[in-house]
Amino acid sequence: MNQFFFDDLIKGRITFERSYFDDFIIARSDGRPMYNFVVVVDDAFMRITHIIRGEDHIANTPKQILLYQACGYQVPQFAHLPMILGPGGHRLSKRDGAVAVLDYQKDGYLPDAFENYLIRLGWSHGDQEIFSRAEVVNYFLLENVGKKGAIFDIAKLAWVNSMYIKHKSDAELLAYIQRYLAPALRTEVGWDMQTLCQVIGLYKDRVKTIRELLDEILALWHGPSLFDVPQLKTTLHNQVVQHLDTMLTALMPHEIIWQAADLKLIMQQCASTCGIKFVDLAGPVRVALIGKSTGPGVSELLALVGKREALRRIMMLKSALL
Repeated sequence: MNQFFFDDLIKGRITFERSYFDDFIIARSDGRPMYNFVVVVDDAFMRITHIIRGEDHIANTPKQILLYQACGYQVPQFAHLPMILGPGGHRLSKRDGAVAVLDYQKDGYLPDAFENYLIRLGWSHGDQEIFSRAEVVNYFLLENVGKKGAIFDIAKLAWVNSMYIKHKSDAELLAYIQRYLAPALRTEVGWDMQTLCQVIGLYKDRVKTIRELLDEILALWHGPSLFDVPQLKTTLHNQVVQHLDTMLTALMPHEIIWQAADLKLIMQQCASTCGIKFVDLAGPVRVALIGKSTGPGVSELLALVGKREALRRIMMLKSALL
């Protein structure tokens, strides 16, 4: 026969021409064994029955099979996984996502989410995207692994991560932030644990990574340092200064209960007084509090920031727009 073949559990029959083989080296002249011989002996002594590895090792497989046979060892079954590729179908690079696992941790990707995403690369179980570990163990079959390389999509990884963030408790997310991203968070912000958890609860459905969540916490605590006034004047309505004045007047009295539900009622009354929709008042107030017009409920933000700081920020925006 002029051909040598083996049956791969993923790719099926793989054939090599006999001319592919030469008298390959199994040991150096000083007696040190070479890779192909070492792994064969090691696998045989460990009674390995299945070898599952990347397809970049296919070229080694026929040589290793010959060594198994020459040594009288049982030949294991081989399964060669397709490689993970960059967006253009090329070899994965650092730009595309080939970086250390700890870098993903620093960027705010949860371990379970990262594991879930990697499992789904090149393998599927119907249209299901999110899996528990128990489900993976139950569903995984080698025959469902794709034969072609899977594309590493950082946007898809971020989406999977956001799904896991949504289902974590506020306390779990805070513990993760303090352990891996910001050990000194409690000294950097003045909120207690309960308030920090409330902030996390406001934002966790809006972020894709824990890093984004941390950034939102810090942005809410510190507030805007300055405003892009020319840009704001193109997006905010002409009477925004008067509307902010109405809000300040309504929020000043000492008897106000500074809680989200009460603050929302006050804002609704202010919007009615100004003859505008609630959303048209909420946008500028939110800009004053966090520097942007979109985000969590403005009454919740007011409650968390506190009366003195909230009034200061609203006044700062009003002064910037005059």
